[in-house]
Amino acid sequence: MNEEVALTVGYKEWEAVCEALGTGRQCVLLRKGGIHEGRAGFSFKHERFFLFPTRFHAQVEQVRVSRDAAAPGGEWAEGDEVPVRFWCEASRAGTLTSWEAVRQLEPYHVWGEDLVRERYDCGEIQQIHCALVRVFALPQPWVMPYEKHYGGCRTWVELLAPPENWERQLTPVLDDHEFATRQAAIEEILGAYPDSAIRRL
Repeated sequence: MNEEVALTVGYKEWEAVCEALGTGRQCVLLRKGGIHEGRAGFSFKHERFFLFPTRFHAQVEQVRVSRDAAAPGGEWAEGDEVPVRFWCEASRAGTLTSWEAVRQLEPYHVWGEDLVRERYDCGEIQQIHCALVRVFALPQPWVMPYEKHYGGCRTWVELLAPPENWERQLTPVLDDHEFATRQAAIEEILGAYPDSAIRRL
């Protein structure tokens, strides 16, 4: 993890998943890593970041959301207004090498099992990166124009400077008791698989 906190870092995630995180249905992130992550591959190198929604058109078919949920259109085009509504703090992160550990995290995210298994199996090593996050809602959407450099198969993007004093008005989407309850349950799951490189941040 970087010692310095870059408050304008964005974590690209499907719009449907951002919504699940922002309504408290999800509190973990699972990531395999994109082809533009560099030679070292993906890692949760930032502890604090904004959720930057992406609009992959078929995402609703691969998450466990209401059948009435509207599928997003195509990916953002240059100049489109992107609403950034949530900010995250990661409290634990690392790499899961046990499929059983990954499977037991199902209650804490909305991805379908087939998709998670596909990501876990992809590549030479069966593994997936995981982070437990606490999500906060901005008082109002931070709308920014979509730029070409936000595209591509990468996770982390550098955003514009956020609105002044934005961090003073954040609202946690889960209260302290509910988040602590979920954190304890997730840590119990992960603690049963010591070979997986999960660490507190």
